[in-house]
Amino acid sequence: MAAPTLSAPFPGTIVAVGDLHADLDAARKVLRLAGVIDETDAWIGGNTVLVQTGDTTDRGPDSKEVIELIAKLEGDAGAAGGRVVALLGNHEAMNIVGDWRYVHPDDVADFGTPEARRQAFSSNGDLGQWLRKRDVVAKVGDTVFVHGGVSPKWAEKGLDHINDEVRKALDTNPQAPVLGAEGPLWLRDYLQAPESVACPALTDALEALGARRMVVGHTTQRTGTVAHRCGGALLGIDTGISAHYGGNLAAVRIEAGDARAVYPIGPIDLPDPSGG
Repeated sequence: MAAPTLSAPFPGTIVAVGDLHADLDAARKVLRLAGVIDETDAWIGGNTVLVQTGDTTDRGPDSKEVIELIAKLEGDAGAAGGRVVALLGNHEAMNIVGDWRYVHPDDVADFGTPEARRQAFSSNGDLGQWLRKRDVVAKVGDTVFVHGGVSPKWAEKGLDHINDEVRKALDTNPQAPVLGAEGPLWLRDYLQAPESVACPALTDALEALGARRMVVGHTTQRTGTVAHRCGGALLGIDTGISAHYGGNLAAVRIEAGDARAVYPIGPIDLPDPSGG
């Protein structure tokens, strides 16, 4: 199969936010920092595309409220000419398949009972239905967004195949490879392997996907800052936004192909991949 043609940079503004881990206060703060909501949680991003790379659940007490906020913004952004691209992370997948290892006790109490929470995440529950409609990987312009990472093996199958395989596996085969350690929800190689190994693999994956950059969450950056590797072809945006990981607020803003990290102290330019 021939590789897709490289996409041009998205002409508008993209804002990407990483793992929120059931911390509503931190979620609100980082979305305000990113300039997409105001103090009343109203969408002020206009035609901005907001990408949230998953892990809205676990570690903190507010899974329900964080998911409901993102779902609300999806509608509000659409009405304003913008878009919210909310992706699944490994923790949403875990909740869907009944793996509650990292669920905060107060999160369960927030639903009233364990059974009420289980029902909410089921295929018949409000949260479960909304989550099951999410993609795992998306491309906006020349940038691919995913929670863990898309390996060359999975990249060759294409975005639609990956998203379809995850949706099928969540309710029929939780042990499927697409939900495993080398799948797009869990892969950490691009941020943890030596660049001599990670960057060639990343190049192969991006070529297969017709993209120039990949933005991932999942692997927490203990520095509290956005990671960049492979000449800016990879950005890691799990900076530990939630209180559980230190409350390190950060977002990424991409305009006309130029990426900047957004922090409370102000924006900092990030390297951009060559090519075009």
